[in-house]
Amino acid sequence: MDDQKTTHHNNNNSNTTIDLDDDPPFVPVHSHAEIRSFEERAVLEVEDADSIARNKQASVSSKKSKNNVWNSIKIVVFSTRLNILIIFGPAAIIVDKITGLHGIVFLFCLLGIIPLAERLGYATEQLACFTGPTVGGLLNATFGNATELIIAIFALRNGMIRVVQQSLLGSILSNMLLVLGCAFFCGGLVIVKREQVFNKATAGVNSGLLLMSVMGVLFPALLHSTRTELHFGKSELALSRFSSCVMLFAYAAYLYFQLKSQKKLYGMVSNNEEDSETATSEEDEAPEISMCEAIVWLSIMTAWISVLSEYLVDAIEGASSALNIPVAFISVILLPLVGNAAEHAGAVMFAMKDKLDLSLGVAIGSSTQIAMFGIPFSVIIAWIMGRPMDLNFQLFETATLFLTVIVVAFMLQEGTSNYFKGLMLILCYLIVAASFFVHVDLDSVADKPSKKGE
Repeated sequence: MDDQKTTHHNNNNSNTTIDLDDDPPFVPVHSHAEIRSFEERAVLEVEDADSIARNKQASVSSKKSKNNVWNSIKIVVFSTRLNILIIFGPAAIIVDKITGLHGIVFLFCLLGIIPLAERLGYATEQLACFTGPTVGGLLNATFGNATELIIAIFALRNGMIRVVQQSLLGSILSNMLLVLGCAFFCGGLVIVKREQVFNKATAGVNSGLLLMSVMGVLFPALLHSTRTELHFGKSELALSRFSSCVMLFAYAAYLYFQLKSQKKLYGMVSNNEEDSETATSEEDEAPEISMCEAIVWLSIMTAWISVLSEYLVDAIEGASSALNIPVAFISVILLPLVGNAAEHAGAVMFAMKDKLDLSLGVAIGSSTQIAMFGIPFSVIIAWIMGRPMDLNFQLFETATLFLTVIVVAFMLQEGTSNYFKGLMLILCYLIVAASFFVHVDLDSVADKPSKKGE
């Protein structure tokens, strides 16, 4: 037994000895230089990863910027078929440089400015989406009729004061009679079963402002016609400049009144809940282009309109002689059609969708802007330029404006519309157009050659 235990003990010792003779696991030990090299390699790998990520982000952002630019061009330039007429702008410049045919240059400039005026209004609306209601109202007041104001400034620079007066007057007549008449007429034909309804409060305020503008234009004309000026040749001009300042202040107060004080009562909203919800949803739509893009497009359109307006104004007298059309007809009828083409289409579409408040906002609101902002602003600009522009539009033009405001005020007093009211307004505009076609403005130098040629 002892031998067995001794033998077993020896066996265990031998096993233990064998285990101790096994190779221990290898644990590498690095020097300080190797450790530093590993750390530097890790840092380099992290930096490479960061640079790759930055390059990817830069490439993605550049692709996005290129896509944004292309999308902006596609939205602004290629989204409407009306922009096909843009090619007439460069064509007008080429014809003027090569041939000098003022009649063709004038017609090409008219066609080329039409899509630019529409896109200018679009860019203004997009920019107004990023501002508050007050700033948006000021933007619309400034750029809503920018085409007419740009043409007026270039005409003032050439000393064509009567063209400025008559073109601004024509914008008011076109909006109040032709644009509003077509809106009433087309809306009445689409919605036959009932009369369309609009907000009488808004129409009443605009009618009051238009009558105020008639007062501003009427008194200088009466002062001139009755020869009752205190200082002949000076009192009329001083009265016009004072009245212009008062009208600009009144329009600023109107904007504050509409946008701040009584925007719920006098805002362009529908009388029924369905129309008000639709108008609110349209106002809350997200803009299609960014704020920077809107500013860039606004600058581009304004600059291009300015270039074409210069050629347009320079060709008016030649076009009058070449086409045998009085300058009064060109100024009152043809020039306003350029700036009001987009407004005309918009007002008609709104009326056909039974959104008559929006149609009135386009037609009557634009007339109010021209009467209370455009005309007095032109007088102030002429004052700065040293041009003696006043509010004396002569008796014929003043009487036309007065009768137009009275007729439209009577049409709006009930707060309803139908196709017959629209037809009457269109026929009234045809009478006005025919009257200016046979009217010779003795104060316009451009009419004298036509008189000699007769």
